[in-house]
Amino acid sequence: MSSPRTTDTFTSPIVESRRWIDGVSFPADRPLLNVSQAAPIDPPPTGLRQAMAQAAIEDDSAHLYGPVLGRPELRTGLAVQISEHYQAPVTAQQVAITSGCNQAFAATIAALCTDGDEVIIPAPWYFNHKMWLDMSGVSAVPLNVGADMLPDVDRAADLISPRTRAIALVSPNNPCGAEYPADLLRAFYDLAKSHGLALILDETYRDFDSRSGPPHQLLQLPDWDQTLIHLYSFSKAYRLTGHRVGAIATSAARLTEMEKFLDTVTICPNQLGQIGALWGIENLSDWVAGERDEILDRRAAIQEGFATIGEQGWKLLGCGAYFAYVEHPFQQDATEIARKLVDEASILMLPGSMFMPDDDPAGERQFRIAFANVDRAGISELFRRLAAFQP
Repeated sequence: MSSPRTTDTFTSPIVESRRWIDGVSFPADRPLLNVSQAAPIDPPPTGLRQAMAQAAIEDDSAHLYGPVLGRPELRTGLAVQISEHYQAPVTAQQVAITSGCNQAFAATIAALCTDGDEVIIPAPWYFNHKMWLDMSGVSAVPLNVGADMLPDVDRAADLISPRTRAIALVSPNNPCGAEYPADLLRAFYDLAKSHGLALILDETYRDFDSRSGPPHQLLQLPDWDQTLIHLYSFSKAYRLTGHRVGAIATSAARLTEMEKFLDTVTICPNQLGQIGALWGIENLSDWVAGERDEILDRRAAIQEGFATIGEQGWKLLGCGAYFAYVEHPFQQDATEIARKLVDEASILMLPGSMFMPDDDPAGERQFRIAFANVDRAGISELFRRLAAFQP
């Protein structure tokens, strides 16, 4: 017998979509274009890997249990980096390291919520957030975004109930790519604070924001850590996906509560991954800037080349960081089209229904394009195949 907490939770879209290509042979002249997942497919830079390899041989602590909230030197290094990035004083005591950013979100919900509580999340949503809320017995209250793919503060206010514990945002957004303006984030912060709620802000993709300077001023506010819970991932910046290193910044008191959850799940984050993350902080700022330039160029390629399919009725709804979010022009629903794209165009692309409530028909009109692993030539080929496709 299985728990309803898992049986009633949908299968991860990444897991589900991989089943679509199992056993499929793609023509040599039309290899698979995989725009389903945004995780880097290349390994970390050589210097980072060398630092981890050296630590594996010479640093005994790399193989032992460590502090539940992370290695002190990494907490300090990240606090300094956050302080510089947001031009705000953040201390090591306000920072914890987790086994990936998904675990950071899970620890946050564990510390905030109990059965029957509610968390407001914009729809389209990041599917793992929705999955964790479902498995935690917490109701995800969808906040439908506008035509600009941005959530509305007044609509969010109308959704607040006595069971609401938090509002969870992702910026730059997954799946829509939208970069939330600083004044919008401030408005959500003020809303959360006025109702005694937490504002969870997942900034996994902050290193690929197109804006210069701090993307917001929330960490500059007095007592920010009483309302804001900032989440981060080293996976994208340093290509450490397989080592599972994420982070939380909030009050020390909240981190103490999250520590109880973390201690019972992984005990401590991966030691070698933490060593690699610290090396990245200390040595890879210029390299990350180059990675950002490349991602921004691919974003520009999406925007410049979209007319190829725009003429056929496709619409570009959002574009930023690793993602473009689009609307298709066909009569069939996006899930059916997605399966046909695998067979007839060698494209693996996730339908918007995987990011929306089951009863919201908008998802069947939409797709997410994860373009971080597709260069300009690949993006041109993607548009060429989509332009030739007829379901």
